[in-house]
Amino acid sequence: QVQLVESGGGLVQAGGNLRLSCTASGSIVGTGTMGWYRQAPGKQRDVVALILGGGGTNYQDSVKGRFTISRDNAKNTVYLQMNSLKPEDTAVYYCNMAISTMSGKKYYWGQGTQVTVSS
Repeated sequence: QVQLVESGGGLVQAGGNLRLSCTASGSIVGTGTMGWYRQAPGKQRDVVALILGGGGTNYQDSVKGRFTISRDNAKNTVYLQMNSLKPEDTAVYYCNMAISTMSGKKYYWGQGTQVTVSS
């Protein structure tokens, strides 16, 4: 069984920084694409940033130049460094990972962590 545990959310003033972490545990054989998504109240869940197994990255236009996604494969962990935060970044942030176990490959979600940016 695989579990993803997130940490690092909280309340910050506009212009501030936060770093989110998401670590997977369980009977993991390998990992593929990892990503961060966010969902604001009344809105759909949208992709924020993705990092491929080979290290390539993609970002939502609104966070380019402010957010950085990275990964530590040895720790099965993905990070999201968020700088120059804006009130419109307020949302619940979810990590997502492609994980292979002896049973095959599946996508797993973290439990979500709240990020609130005050103006």
